[in-house]
Amino acid sequence: MSDSKKIPLRSEIAKGDQWDLKPLFESDQAWETHFTETSGKLGGYEAFKGRLLESPEQLANGLDFHMEIFRALENLYTYAHLKNDEDKTNSGYTGMMDRAMGLFTSVSERGSFIDPEIQSMDEEKQREFLASPRLEKYRFFLEKILRAKPHTHDEAIERILAMSLDVARAPSQIFSQLDNADLTFGEIEDETGARVELSHGNFITFLMKPQRDLRRDAFMHYYRTYEAHQHSIAAALAHSVKKDVFYARVRNYASCRHAALFADNVPESVYDNLVATVKENTAPLFRYLDLRRRMLKLDELHFYDTYVPLVSAVDFKLTYKEAVEIAMAALAPLGEQYTTILKQGLLEGWVDRYENKGKRSGAYSSGSYDSPPYILLNFENNNINSLYTLVHEAGHSMHSYLSKKHQPYVDYQYTIFAAEVASTFNEVLLSRYLLDQYQTDKNMTAYILNREIDNIRATFFRQTMFAEFEALIHGDAEQQIPLTVDALKNTYHRLLETYFGDAMTIDSQLDLECLRIPHFYSAFYVYKYATGLSAAITLADRVMEGGPAQRQAYLDFLKAGGSMFPLEALAKAGADMAIPEPILKTVSHFEALVDRFEREGKA
Repeated sequence: MSDSKKIPLRSEIAKGDQWDLKPLFESDQAWETHFTETSGKLGGYEAFKGRLLESPEQLANGLDFHMEIFRALENLYTYAHLKNDEDKTNSGYTGMMDRAMGLFTSVSERGSFIDPEIQSMDEEKQREFLASPRLEKYRFFLEKILRAKPHTHDEAIERILAMSLDVARAPSQIFSQLDNADLTFGEIEDETGARVELSHGNFITFLMKPQRDLRRDAFMHYYRTYEAHQHSIAAALAHSVKKDVFYARVRNYASCRHAALFADNVPESVYDNLVATVKENTAPLFRYLDLRRRMLKLDELHFYDTYVPLVSAVDFKLTYKEAVEIAMAALAPLGEQYTTILKQGLLEGWVDRYENKGKRSGAYSSGSYDSPPYILLNFENNNINSLYTLVHEAGHSMHSYLSKKHQPYVDYQYTIFAAEVASTFNEVLLSRYLLDQYQTDKNMTAYILNREIDNIRATFFRQTMFAEFEALIHGDAEQQIPLTVDALKNTYHRLLETYFGDAMTIDSQLDLECLRIPHFYSAFYVYKYATGLSAAITLADRVMEGGPAQRQAYLDFLKAGGSMFPLEALAKAGADMAIPEPILKTVSHFEALVDRFEREGKA
């Protein structure tokens, strides 16, 4: 039996495989200096308190100061959270992030008078100020503040709410530390007989193994850890939901969901349309799961059978640099300028590539207005999901890059609703590129079809199930129904039955899945994956089948950043998410892929 394969320490990762944070701060000491300087400027808020509405010039000066502070704070927080995510066991960087968040709370507290003062304007003054050339760059920013007037209180209450932010983050922070730093999943024996440490980073890789006993062993080991901590995690999730209920009520929203969707100006009908349309169209999903069961020659399909490729003869190993080359070819329809900028970033400092001990699991794109759009990965050379994750996060990063290039600081931050379009759009292009490249290779074609089908299943159907779970548990909390561990698992189990029907045997361990989803601590986030994929499929069709005008319309959407509400920006690009058609188009696209996969005789 060979030696155990251990996850490397951070110090064992080559510098060229780590992101370069020097564009943010040259060193921790530079961060400390900037932190001190920014903290020392907070007293400047007093010069504007109670005087913002003396003139458009005075309001503009106050907002300029406010944006300067937030821009500095954004740099401090970005550096701290990136360093913290490199190694969650490094208490020094945990403390640095806590200080950055504490400073954010202080800034929010000092500036808590801004929104109430702006909202105190009568209609005549609103017209005067909004027409002022000095406030032109703040027009959309001001319109959003005025729109939120029914949900904003006077300065005293806003100050208290700002002071509560540190406490409100407790459930999320507790879960994150537990999930990323403290939980261990033991070792399992892989197909070669080696003892391998199970982790977030390699869990899905094990579920993709052809050996069913190995898949089942990884699944059971993984969830055994969550079962041992289920009461603590359930308490953290329940209190995160209670936090959402508190803020929704104190700000006079009709519900937690209304509060979450308000900032994006997304009607709740968009959310309801997604859930209802998907639930009415699960037949193609059930048919695919039955096809998967038959192709694997199983009497019963279990969750640990849903990741293994159905075309196991294909070898798709690739290095990180090879993945970058494939990404550039796949994204070529977006133009040479797009791919040239992206390639340089992916190879020269944007990306933290590989897993190390204590590193945050998963992947994301992050950054500030003054930094590159950084990407955290846990890249694995033998996992095609890593290629898709790279392309996905690259979509986010190029969205950020183009937004920062074309928008002022006040309008550069696009909403998450829009963000998920850019990332899933890139995944759609990647699948189409791979299918074209391997059209003469039947095994590879089937493999890529299988991968795209499973991607839509996970991003569209599964995330919609997550979205319904969030709506249900928040509804329970709003009716003061206790969110005990059994209540959470029972709600989740009912949804598993709805979204998988008789096509999959639901092991009791799978009920625990609701306790391990980090996005549940950012309420009503996950529905944006499903709507984002639907918009992406619609827009990808337009770009691939259209000409320069359609490509430019999509790039203009990326460049718009946060300068308009997301539904308006998407409609301009060619995807109207206020109607069911994009959702139905995704269902039809999924069904067509299943039809093609089955026709090619792989069942």
